[in-house]
Amino acid sequence: MADQQRIHPVDVESQPTAPLVPSHSWRSDKGDPIERAPSYSRRSDGPIGQAPPLRRTIPISHSKPPKRRGCCCRCLCWTICLLFLLIILIAATVGILYLVFQPKLPKYSIDRLAITSFQLNADMSVSAQFNVTITARNPNKHIGIYYEDGSELSVWYTNTSLCDGTLPNFYQGHQNTTVLDIVLTGQTQSGSGLMSSILQEQQQTGSVPLDVKANVPVRVKFGSLKLKKVKFLVRCRLVVNQVSANNQISIRSSSCKFKLRL
Repeated sequence: MADQQRIHPVDVESQPTAPLVPSHSWRSDKGDPIERAPSYSRRSDGPIGQAPPLRRTIPISHSKPPKRRGCCCRCLCWTICLLFLLIILIAATVGILYLVFQPKLPKYSIDRLAITSFQLNADMSVSAQFNVTITARNPNKHIGIYYEDGSELSVWYTNTSLCDGTLPNFYQGHQNTTVLDIVLTGQTQSGSGLMSSILQEQQQTGSVPLDVKANVPVRVKFGSLKLKKVKFLVRCRLVVNQVSANNQISIRSSSCKFKLRL
């Protein structure tokens, strides 16, 4: 008897089977699974099965506009920088010149005063002629001084100018001493009051104060470098024994001050 195949019955219901179609889809007539649309419950804003409106949130970026510097601000910054640089250059130049040349102020003194004319005229004016001897000293080793046109030299009593004149043009070299004889002439109105005031002070104190003022345009030469024109201001305070013509005038005290005006 041929070998018989043994067939064992299988319980189909006991074997778990995987669904052919997912539970959330159904099969179309063509056999393709179609995804089942989810159902919606009734809400106050629509019937069942109606999808809520699509809402998208668009982020809003609050970006600050780029800062822009105005033309005025830039011009102001550049101007300040240029001025600062110019100040540094000027200070460096002055410092170098000072270290190299070691400048010293010139010195002036009035050594002699002679009065050749001082008289009351018929029109009550006073005519005066003074001869003044001035000594100018340049103590610098590397600096020369050019005395140029436009100088003014005058003699005053209180607030009244008695006479005036000018300094000659000349060049004063290094460590040079120059003696100048200057003739000053002038005419003053209201001479009777002036003469009586001078005579009264001379009798009471035995001396007369005078002021000698000089404004001198010069050019200073540093080595071979000739600078722009500046002004020397010289003020000398004199006390003399008397103010009269053809008499010996003695200077009892003399002090001069020097200033530089750019």
